[in-house]
Amino acid sequence: MIVFMTVSTVKSSPSPRKPRLLDQVRAVLRTKHYSIRTEEAYVAWIKRFIIFHGKRHPDEMAETEIAAFLSHLANERDVAAATQNQALSALLFLYKEVLHKADLGFVNGFERPTRLPRVPVVLTKPEVRLVLSMVRSEYRLMAELLYGSGLRLMECVRLRIKDIDFGYDQITVRDGKGGKDRVTMLPGCLKGPLNLHIEKVRALHREDLARGFGSVYLPFALERKYPNGAKAWAWQYVFPAARCSVDPRSGTVRRHHIEEKNLQNAMKEAVRKAGLSKAASCHTLRHSFATHLLENGSDIRTVQELLGHKDVSTTMIYTHVLNRPGLAVRSPADLLV
Repeated sequence: MIVFMTVSTVKSSPSPRKPRLLDQVRAVLRTKHYSIRTEEAYVAWIKRFIIFHGKRHPDEMAETEIAAFLSHLANERDVAAATQNQALSALLFLYKEVLHKADLGFVNGFERPTRLPRVPVVLTKPEVRLVLSMVRSEYRLMAELLYGSGLRLMECVRLRIKDIDFGYDQITVRDGKGGKDRVTMLPGCLKGPLNLHIEKVRALHREDLARGFGSVYLPFALERKYPNGAKAWAWQYVFPAARCSVDPRSGTVRRHHIEEKNLQNAMKEAVRKAGLSKAASCHTLRHSFATHLLENGSDIRTVQELLGHKDVSTTMIYTHVLNRPGLAVRSPADLLV
């Protein structure tokens, strides 16, 4: 009798596939709490680097390829030093934090392009008054805060209700440039309009809660620590978006802050309507804030603190207005008249 032996074969489960390189980059950036805009910029630069070198894997490339890419940006694309620096930062992050090439000398050995000092564009007080009057009503309060408090564009759009202190007439900027917090002034002339605006935001928040929404993004995993914190009034944005949207990272439907491009476009339109010949932008209002404080006799160290500058030498660039012709020096051409 023939006995057939059945041999059971056990299928081994396939090993999980290694995440794609750009997905690894995103994961490390999020682990280290980089902003979503930095994430988008770094991923875009790394993708451009790979495509530039014929879609070779970065693990197969090193210093020579990075130098060639940066040279291409500077010589053929004619990018600014700041743009070239951002591309370099993205590539160094890739090699050091994702591919773990920190032991290679080229990772920290690149000399960054030098950013030449530029004299900032500054509006006179009448020009500021004219431009602000031309900003569309729904964005005027934001523009007034850029000038009145010296806020950066993203610092303004990211303001939360808890950051406004009407009792002490101050605004707390959280996680500003360099990850630093600072306190700046809340102009007395804006307290009334800001109070009215916040009441409208509160009504909008109540409507969102009634519809089952009403949450906002909380930084640094605070949402896990405080499950109801995302719906708390104190954490709501002072300048919320007109409609709810899907968070690109979590997929959660939330009401985010207003899109910064909207304010930029409103400012651009106001400058055009005002007929100014200066290339003014949202950041010009911050430059004007610092310059006018110094013109009014404020101490430069105080201005440094209000602006959040790490080094007073950065603030010193605004002192150029104190040396403008007409204060103490006369042009020799005027002596010929």
